[in-house]
Formats: sequence, structure tokens, C-alpha cells
Amino acid sequence: MVTGVSRFLGARVAARLAADPRIERVIGLDPNEPPAGLAGLLDDVELIRADARAASGAIADLGAEAMVHLAVTSAPDPHAGGRAAMKEQNVIGTMQLIAAAQAAPKLRKLVIRSSTAAYGASFKDPAVFTEETEPRAVPRGSFARDILDIEGYVRGFRRRRPGVDATVLRFAPFLSSTADTTLTRYFSQPLVPTVWGRDARLQFVHVDDALEILHRSVIEDHPGTFNVAGAGVLSLSQAVRRAGRISVPLLEGTLSSVAAVARTVGIGQIGLDQIDLFVHGRVVDTTRLVREFGFTPRTTAEAFEDFMQGHRAGSTLTADRLAAAEQAILDGIRRVRAAAEQTADTAVGGDRS
Repeated sequence: MVTGVSRFLGARVAARLAADPRIERVIGLDPNEPPAGLAGLLDDVELIRADARAASGAIADLGAEAMVHLAVTSAPDPHAGGRAAMKEQNVIGTMQLIAAAQAAPKLRKLVIRSSTAAYGASFKDPAVFTEETEPRAVPRGSFARDILDIEGYVRGFRRRRPGVDATVLRFAPFLSSTADTTLTRYFSQPLVPTVWGRDARLQFVHVDDALEILHRSVIEDHPGTFNVAGAGVLSLSQAVRRAGRISVPLLEGTLSSVAAVARTVGIGQIGLDQIDLFVHGRVVDTTRLVREFGFTPRTTAEAFEDFMQGHRAGSTLTADRLAAAEQAILDGIRRVRAAAEQTADTAVGGDRS
């Protein structure tokens, strides 16, 4: 059983598993109908339109032997309930799914999509995180906090069902020529907002390598927690230059305005998770992954290069695009300043009264 099959990652994982002759049957669990672009991948996958709350009955009735939980979202959708809906899906949905897994007598394997966001991002961070490293500070971002809750449920599951192989995969941000994420949209803009005086070290994982690791987690036995990332790092300034973009440095004290400007120029929902990543960076050790899986993902630089191959046409800075982006950023900054001045005026008026 694979959750989240109406999305890019879930659909591809389910399709790969269904094509594997060693796997008899694949069930896709998702409350949403897969979009037309993904539906063709799922011809050999049996779809159940239901959320995690229905998982208990489905697992019991179908006798699932392996579950792959990919219905985890990294950013709130303002058109689908915002942060409240995101937490309902990530935290409550995972809790219900794991409760169902605990009661499934035939279950032998549980694979959970996690994230390197579990380590947080702060000035207290070590140079490299291993799987045993604890966050040095409570993460500010909602996604990172959700990930910590999800991994807490998995630890409880391991204590209650020690006979089930539970695999937690902490993925670095996904990149590829076909991926469409907040990060790919960020690097696809002609002007990229960055933080003045900061040059974060970044790691990425190619989507195809993530798919391979997920597939092996099902057909092989790899219990434990693993960092999944490409070796090496790119600094944010290197990534911006390689993408053929222009960096727009903003003061660190205006992080909230960075997010507002990002939304203005159409990047999407840049949240505190991404902002902290761009300020502090994050690098993880993948020795355990390579040793246990016998597989080495392509490097961070190679993943980024493949992403750029799919966006070459968008990397040319025409005068019109440059002027439009500059104007959007200036308009965003003016709105932030106007709001700040209005707040200050209100405070002064209150003091006088």
C-alpha cells in the first residue's frame, strides 16, 4: 500500500512497485483523484480514494504486507485549508496510519518519507548531521515540527511492533529536470532573494535516486533511519550563479519580507523552513545509506545540473523579464515598509493617548 499517489513522488513510487514482478499487488491510497498527467502511471495500481482515517479498514481487509507512507506535504496550500489542513494531513493522518499499521497482523514493512528538516537549521548546528544528531534548537518552521512528530510516532511503532521493519528516509530537498517544488520555482526566477551576508551550504537529492531508495526499502530489508542526499555541497551563491540568476541580497532582519517578496514574484509558499535553510544551510552524512543500501546517489552538483537542463530556456534574462521582476520586488518591499510605518505610527499614537 502506497499513500499519496495523487502526487509526483507517490505516483512514481507506486508505478515502479507495480512493475516489479516480485510484488503481487499494489494499492494506492489517496483522498484525491490523480491528475491527468499522473493517471497513466497508475494503470497497474488499484486506487482507493480515501485518506489515512480509512487506512485501518483497508489494511485489515487487504492484508497489506508493506506500507509506504508518502502523503506528507512540505508547505501549506492556501487554497486547501492552509496550515490547519497541512497539520491534519501530516501529523493526524500519520498518527492514524501508524495506529492502523500497529493492528495489521500481516504487515512486515513500514517505509516513511521524512526529511532532513528534522535537524532544524540554526547557528548552533554542526558542520555535518548524522542520523544520531539531535536538533540543537526547536525548529521554527511548521514542516520541520511536523516531521519531528511523525518520527516520534514511528519510534512508538517500533517499540510496539519490533517484528516489523520500519524504515525512515530523511530526504534532502528534491531536484531534477522534471520536479516542480518550492525550491525549483525559487531557482527558476530571474532574480533570487537571498540574505545579506549569508551563504548557506546546501544539499539536494535527485528524484530518480529518491525513487530507487524507496523501491529498495520495500523489496529489501533496511530497517532504521537514513539520511538521503547527494554527496558534496553547493553554496547558495554557487547555485544562483549556476542557474544563471541574479541574487538580490536582503537584510537578515527582513526575513518575513523575503517570504512576502517570494510570493509576489510567483515562487510559491516560501515558509520559515526554507528561510532558515537559506540562512543557515544544512549538510548531512550519508555513509550509513551507501553502506546499507549499496547505492550511491548522484552528487548534489549533478542533481542541480540535471535540474538546470530542464530549465535552460528559462535561464535567459530578457530585459522585459528583468524589469518585471525588479518591479515586483520593489513593490513588495514598499508594501512591507508601508506596513511597518503604519505599525510605528499606531504605536506612537497610542503612547500619546
